[in-house]
Amino acid sequence: MTSALRHDSNAQPTTSTNLKVNVPLTKSVDLSHSNTMALACVADMVVTLTDEAQLDAFMANYVEDTAHDKPLFVLSGGSNVLLPIRLNAIVLRSQMRGMTVTAQTDSYIDIEVMAGENWHELVVHTVAQGWYGLENLALIPGLTGAAPVQNIGAYGVQLEDCLEYVRAYHLPTQTWHQLTAADCKFGYRDSLFKRAPNTWLITRVGFRLHTDASRILASYGDVQMVAQRYAEQQGRSQPVPADVMQAIIDIRQQKLPDPNQLPNCGSFFQNPIIPQTQFIALQAAHPTIVGYPMPDAMVKVAAGWLIEQSGLKGSGLAPIMTHQQQALVLTNHSPYQATQADVAKAQCHISDIVYEKYGIELAREPVWVNADGSIGYHEHVV
Repeated sequence: MTSALRHDSNAQPTTSTNLKVNVPLTKSVDLSHSNTMALACVADMVVTLTDEAQLDAFMANYVEDTAHDKPLFVLSGGSNVLLPIRLNAIVLRSQMRGMTVTAQTDSYIDIEVMAGENWHELVVHTVAQGWYGLENLALIPGLTGAAPVQNIGAYGVQLEDCLEYVRAYHLPTQTWHQLTAADCKFGYRDSLFKRAPNTWLITRVGFRLHTDASRILASYGDVQMVAQRYAEQQGRSQPVPADVMQAIIDIRQQKLPDPNQLPNCGSFFQNPIIPQTQFIALQAAHPTIVGYPMPDAMVKVAAGWLIEQSGLKGSGLAPIMTHQQQALVLTNHSPYQATQADVAKAQCHISDIVYEKYGIELAREPVWVNADGSIGYHEHVV
């Protein structure tokens, strides 16, 4: 838990248009240590925001300065982005910290978390307090403000399951908004914010968590078995959320590399969703293919299985390689020197081989950032 996480039921959202507010701004900033893929990147300018008043002040000046020609780019913890070697933009980084308890009953608790809080530390803190619902999302890298953008999910749980609202600043109109979960238009690894990049800057996220320790979701993969073992070690017949969280931490640590030790941005490829008819045909030729039923006669196929069965586990195009324990993860073996172009080459190499064998297109999960700060959706080469 960070020292900034605190219980403060009296805290209120604050905004200010006072142009005397100090706004930390730095030019020619090395961002190679600010993205978990550790790609070489230098940004023209970075604005570090520690409170909402700074954002109001900066935007007021930005709008008035008609001579500027730098677009805005919103960067959170850098855990799901592929940055260019030169970023010709003004980077807005939210490092606002803190947590507020806004409501509490016997069955639930509402909390508001600032965007700059470390996500995993938040999960650990809530479970320790007896507030449940986020435990399946443990050990996902990044900051809380980025979680709604990607609608992060793991082991049967998605962020939207617990999210109540998002407080965000709309950059084009310089206005504050409080968006409900419905307003966020969440989808699988998707949201309003992801579909409109560099339009919103999230500053606070509201969650409703429950207090029923018997209510868990542990049926995904090996979670039930590992959680049960932890429960029995503590003299319990059934797992509780803390057991589930620890099981997921263990499983993720075994399967996924720590970005601090081997740079990566988590799952690089999305699990493709294909028609059930296509899956049945593939199953006839490849009986061990892994798939999960989805609505509307669709099947979600395990991208990691496709990559591994294509002989690409631990392979790729140096310095970007798939991980030895999890083929879904691309790792950078030349940290702070490898570039976005290296990632593009490895992605194409893997995607082409999988498509040739299975006829399935693999889609990239991390966000591709162009040199001007815009988002590229179909770029495979630079």
